[in-house]
Amino acid sequence: MRQDAFFTLTDRLGDGLHGDEILFCGLDGEDSDFVRVNRNRVRQAGSLHRRSLALRLIAGDRQVAGRCDLAGSLESDLALARDLLDRLRDRLSHVPEDPFLNYSYTPTAGDKTLGGDLPDPQQAVSELIAGAGEMDLVGIWASGAILSGLASSVGHRHWHRSTSFNLDWSCYLETDKAVKSGYSDFSWDAARLAEKLDAVRRGLDLMARPARTIQPGRYRAYLAPEAVQELTDLLAWGGFGLKSHRTAQTPLLRLAEGERALDSRVCIREEHGRGLAPGFTAEGFDKPQQVDLILNGQYRDCLANARNGKEYGAAVNSGFDHPESIALDAGEIPQSEVLYRLGTGLYIGNLWYLNYSDRNDCRITGMTRFGTFWVENGEPVAPVQVMRFDDSIYHLLGDRLEGLTRERELLLSSETYGGRSTASSLLPGILVSGIDLAL
Repeated sequence: MRQDAFFTLTDRLGDGLHGDEILFCGLDGEDSDFVRVNRNRVRQAGSLHRRSLALRLIAGDRQVAGRCDLAGSLESDLALARDLLDRLRDRLSHVPEDPFLNYSYTPTAGDKTLGGDLPDPQQAVSELIAGAGEMDLVGIWASGAILSGLASSVGHRHWHRSTSFNLDWSCYLETDKAVKSGYSDFSWDAARLAEKLDAVRRGLDLMARPARTIQPGRYRAYLAPEAVQELTDLLAWGGFGLKSHRTAQTPLLRLAEGERALDSRVCIREEHGRGLAPGFTAEGFDKPQQVDLILNGQYRDCLANARNGKEYGAAVNSGFDHPESIALDAGEIPQSEVLYRLGTGLYIGNLWYLNYSDRNDCRITGMTRFGTFWVENGEPVAPVQVMRFDDSIYHLLGDRLEGLTRERELLLSSETYGGRSTASSLLPGILVSGIDLAL
């Protein structure tokens, strides 16, 4: 469904409204190509073309919502949508009034397109397989356009199209020994892929050495952007939402109340203007280009979706109570100097299975698993057996933070549950004077 077809459909659907009814129509869709690779050979390939229409019918202080899949024909889609609208209307009088019903009364419009310079999936995967050569590579390629549209009887008209790719893979050595990597962006660069494959190959050479067992304790460490992403993903679980702050359930409560602080170089933002997610909410509110969540180590602002904004009297600045396009500001450490700056300690490429061990102290536990190496005098010397860490964000991004890398990695979510995710992260690596390993 093209942009004009969507607006034609919603205009005709709106002609059938009764009385003071208000209708919001949201389009969610994608044109995606998927390729699965195992043992460095293509095992499965396919394409998905999906369009889904979400309707929200409002009358007074009551609202009901439903969804239907579209076939691509205006008349048949209109019939499906009208049937859904009739069923929603039948339900409307049976639902209670919603005290937190909140939508934009101001008609706004927008049209944004991101990305588009993508190779044919066959070309990209062929380059991956050729570059991997003898390595036992397993992974998945996902690419194509993700579509979002919004139209309402109030007068909203928004269209958002983002085109990107996500290549997520691991290369196995034996048993549980592997090096994980990924490459995602809005445009393709074969040289960048080659760099990542070379890094994986070096990692496998290190992985083939006898593993080193280290004792529980505190170790100097560098956390790569992929490891930092696991930390920020967990922080997103209740860390930045307005409701979690007003109900004192956020793991960052002590930071928000000024009892604790992060390093002054730590600035965490929600960058609506950069990400794959649309710049409007399902209720018709425009998202600001940027929301400063943590600024210079101090808590700055919360994310308020429509319902929480109504409940607590705050301006709506997000579609959800968690980040969709999170970013951590870069630092001054060149990526080429990371190992030199680390000296002796741990290079942590990935973290896994994270959870809070003490939410009140923003204390997190998880596993190192793949891609963790022991470094001596700036040189990686051996893989490290899987270890569990247990440490607080107030240390890792606070009093033990020595620096952040100058370069940042764009990490697009590889999740496809219900459709390709529009979540993304833009993150540097971090150097810390110590991370606590529990066992």
